[in-house]
Amino acid sequence: MLKDRVPWGPNGPIGVVVDPRTWRAVPYLLVSLALGTGWFVVLVTAVPLSLALVLVWVGLPLLLATMLLWRGAAMLERRLLGLTLGVRIRDPYRSRPRRGLVRWVVTDPATWKDLGYLLLYFPLSLVEFVASMTLWALTVGLLSAPLAMALGERASFAGFVLADGWPQSVLASVAGVVTLIVTLYAVKGMAWLHGTLAALLLGGSEEERLRASRKRGIDAAEAERRRIERDLHDGAQQRLLAVAVDLGRAQAKFDAAPEEARELLVQAHVGTRQAIAELRDLARGIHPAILTERGLDAALSALAARAPFRVDVSMEIIDRPPPAVESIAYFTVAEALTNLARHSGATEASVRVTRDDQVVIVEVLDNGVGGAVVRHGGGLAGLADRAATIDGLLTVNSPVGGPTLLRAELPCEW
Repeated sequence: MLKDRVPWGPNGPIGVVVDPRTWRAVPYLLVSLALGTGWFVVLVTAVPLSLALVLVWVGLPLLLATMLLWRGAAMLERRLLGLTLGVRIRDPYRSRPRRGLVRWVVTDPATWKDLGYLLLYFPLSLVEFVASMTLWALTVGLLSAPLAMALGERASFAGFVLADGWPQSVLASVAGVVTLIVTLYAVKGMAWLHGTLAALLLGGSEEERLRASRKRGIDAAEAERRRIERDLHDGAQQRLLAVAVDLGRAQAKFDAAPEEARELLVQAHVGTRQAIAELRDLARGIHPAILTERGLDAALSALAARAPFRVDVSMEIIDRPPPAVESIAYFTVAEALTNLARHSGATEASVRVTRDDQVVIVEVLDNGVGGAVVRHGGGLAGLADRAATIDGLLTVNSPVGGPTLLRAELPCEW
């Protein structure tokens, strides 16, 4: 990235200025006060009202609805933090049981940590807003001092005169450059502090995260084992059994009916080749050789070439990521293209692989009919479980009517 190639490194003054994450944090710190105020007003109104109405039973469903509302607000905040501050936080909630919605919501510690974050959100966002507005107003006032002089006005800030002449206005603009850098450092610091607090309250504990990741990894491995077993049983095993039967019949007829025996040998030969092809496809499904030998770019290009529609592949990373990341990225694209061919009615798709610091981002976009959802036990859920084994995140945006965007964020360190 550009910030890594500038003088004084990514944390130097130039690195902070050119870092896109710094500028993405600016609007968030200015707008977060509105969000924090809104959620604070809703919670301090709805929670006491629900508790007061519990005595007449009306408050119980109202309280449950309020709890679900603040969980939804926390989920929205996690997505917003990922887009603006680059803080990626997975939903830490326990798996929902088939029965017992109330117990599931009430006994989950993440529910109450969400409440704590939303209550702290208002005072925290207020401090961030005041600090940001003060620094940005001072920065703009200093930088625009020559413009104010050109318009025949004095540059001022909060009633204080910043420049009352051209020499002072030039010095003020130079000071404005310094203040801009200081402001961006302050923005970066506030974003780090906010992101740290959010990760502490909106994310699960390290133990919970490891337990969930291990469970999803075990489930993904078990599902993969069943798939391989099913493919072997229904595919290659049946063909090899048919080959054995044909060879046995050919052997029995070798002397009495050599022509029929020859036809059976030809049929057995064809069946053997088909079994070899199925075993080769199965091996490719476990781990394709081209991925190990030539890397992710060549492997994805091979997938695109086999697709029944046009697929554009854009590989925007230079260094090869870790093997586990390459493997998950490959199977994410493979499953996505398979789903497109079966269900979406798409005529074209694009695959884009980029890298944001230590995270490889895989995006698959198509022009199909949309409506794809992550269902328990489905292929997309399996991809999400596979990504979760390395603390990755898979999201699907597929409105009815399309287009569909599948995005996988795969960290290179976990």
